[in-house]
Amino acid sequence: MPSWKLVTGLFVGFVGTLVAMVGIGFAMVQIPSENIAAKSQNNVYYWADKSQMVATGTGVNRQNVTIDKIPEAMQWAVISAENKSFYKDSGVDPMGIARALANMARGGQTQGGSTITQQFVKNTYLSQDQTVTRKFKEMFISIKVGTKLKKPQILQGYLNTSYYGRGAYGIQAAAQTYYGKDAVNLKPSECAFLAALLKGPTYYDPAGNPDLDKAASQAANTQRSKERWRWILGEMHKDKHLTDEQYQEALAKYPYPQGRKATKGMTGQISYLADTAKKYVLNHSNITEADFDRGGYQIYTTFKKDKVNALSAAVKKVQKERLDPKHRSLDKYVQFGAASVVPRDGAIVALYGGDGYENGHFTNNADTSGVPVGSTWKPFVLAAAMEYGTSKQPGTPVSPLSKYNGNDHLKVVKPDGSYYLNKDNSYFFQNNESPHKWGYITLRKAMEQSINTPFVQLGVDVGMTHVRDVAKSAGILNQSMSQDLNPSFAIGTSTPSAIRMADAYATFAASGNQADPYSVTALKKDGQDQPGFDKPKVKQAMDADVANNVTDVLQNVIQNGTGTNAKALGRTAAGKTGTTDKNKSAWFVGYTQQLSTSVAMFRENPKDHELLSMNGTAGKDSIHGGDIPTLVWTEYMKAALKNANDPGFPEATKIGEVQDEAGAPSPTPSVTITPSETPSDSPSPTPSETATSPSPSPSDSCQFGWGNNCNATGGTGNGGTDGGTTPTPTATDTTGTGNSRGNGNGGIFAGQNG
Repeated sequence: MPSWKLVTGLFVGFVGTLVAMVGIGFAMVQIPSENIAAKSQNNVYYWADKSQMVATGTGVNRQNVTIDKIPEAMQWAVISAENKSFYKDSGVDPMGIARALANMARGGQTQGGSTITQQFVKNTYLSQDQTVTRKFKEMFISIKVGTKLKKPQILQGYLNTSYYGRGAYGIQAAAQTYYGKDAVNLKPSECAFLAALLKGPTYYDPAGNPDLDKAASQAANTQRSKERWRWILGEMHKDKHLTDEQYQEALAKYPYPQGRKATKGMTGQISYLADTAKKYVLNHSNITEADFDRGGYQIYTTFKKDKVNALSAAVKKVQKERLDPKHRSLDKYVQFGAASVVPRDGAIVALYGGDGYENGHFTNNADTSGVPVGSTWKPFVLAAAMEYGTSKQPGTPVSPLSKYNGNDHLKVVKPDGSYYLNKDNSYFFQNNESPHKWGYITLRKAMEQSINTPFVQLGVDVGMTHVRDVAKSAGILNQSMSQDLNPSFAIGTSTPSAIRMADAYATFAASGNQADPYSVTALKKDGQDQPGFDKPKVKQAMDADVANNVTDVLQNVIQNGTGTNAKALGRTAAGKTGTTDKNKSAWFVGYTQQLSTSVAMFRENPKDHELLSMNGTAGKDSIHGGDIPTLVWTEYMKAALKNANDPGFPEATKIGEVQDEAGAPSPTPSVTITPSETPSDSPSPTPSETATSPSPSPSDSCQFGWGNNCNATGGTGNGGTDGGTTPTPTATDTTGTGNSRGNGNGGIFAGQNG
């Protein structure tokens, strides 16, 4: 047994060593300087050819002010909200640090600095790495700051170095950015608003940040901001930093900030290119938005200047030729979004995001969310049928030459033979765009003319989970797909982005090879390469025969169907049109082997961002995917593929079994794509409206493969020429997704909702 002297000596030695280590640590760290922290650098973006695209950063949007220029209301707002004991504590919260260290030991996330002093230290001096070393260093610096600086100096430093969003560092920049005034002139209500932003500007800026996270929509952010603003004012009143009269005055009206403004260089399509690349960086690294906006990064992108300019020029040309918002009110608020992706690679070479930040359009339309894709979804249904077969013949591929009932106003049959019902238990009927009597037609013909009823029934027969799985493997994100796998899922109730649609069709172009879309090839900080930006791997997402057969069918859509406007491209191409219920959106997605491009068109209420009908837009009864979107696509692809060869597509090998209307195998007819100038007989261009009528009698029958008595009335699902999305049944009648829009749906090339 060791003697008490040895034990005492060891204990004294340990304590002495610990004290010495603390003393050395205390002596070695330096007090952070808000002036050093205020030095800003630009982020520099480069085109795919390594030439500079734009240099943008915090720049002049960062300026320190002294504590006497910061209103007392602003000072007390952050104290009441974040650190009530600020003027009494030592500047360090030992329990907070202990919790953070324990969290790290368990592999969890750490919390930020729990006192204003610690947050000031974190803002100005430390890297953002969540490590034990960093936490100890933070503690030593915070202790030193607490002993060497007076509280007003610490508070001044914190308010001058905090990030308020919109690229604004410091209270002076925030006051100018949000209210167009100097910090000294801020009112208590405005101070509470800015203090609320410190909780996280991505989620508390009422303008919304859907490009970074679709949960940060304008409506959701406004609600969060108002709630925290009201709570902060309440805490200030409770802490007696606002009199009753001041509190009531501040609470009387929420201080809406001014709208966003374009920063230097962020105009035209550059704003959306930089936005897309920035989201990709944030999603592929541990870099926070605040750290990224401090600058010093070099971002090398996949964007090709000539193709970006060509896409923008195509949109502008068609807008000028077809739209006249000055003289036609229904031409107002029309939006376009487009993206172009390289098959077998995933590189995004061009996109069109909107009219530009300088025109007040801050939503990136290339990263659309909430805009249904309509019949451009049908190729995924066909691919699933060829891959999985139907519930009647599982595992037996369905040939594109198989026949389904293409008549209008059909009941939809479940695999068990019963029918889908509406909420009132009347039969659910799927409508086409017109009452044209197609009879039993091949799936190839149904795709050519974008007829709804065959694909709705086919989707049910194949199983909507299989349709979803095929779309996902092609590149569509799960969260952008309608979660209600009802009959209408087959005809485009889902809302993927323009980028994701271009990428998914690129999978067909590449004979089933899929690569996730990406926009950044390399990231450097002060010249040093940052990890996480290797090119996405290419994988075989579907059988080559399946993809090539889809391509063969989609070539026919351009040659003989709803996409004939794309024939003007003058080279081998495949594509699909899409128009949604009530004409709220219109799409064209098409491709060659070299390039896959999607174009979306929609109208949007600028106040609430809800989709509006395009009936009457451009002087037409309705807008279809085969019209304006296809014209934009064709104009762009002509320029983008100028002087390129025309490799065509691999020949499609016969796949699956052909079924006639009675369900018996029949000989496979030979099919050739006819380069006809005149499309086949197509439905009328006027979408029908939803109608609910009395329930039909049980004797009415319109089951797939049998019977032709399809004249019963009942609840209906409608569609446009390109097969619009439809009202849908519940449980047996589940409803589809709504039309609200937000962004951040681009996925790994974009924000965290990727």
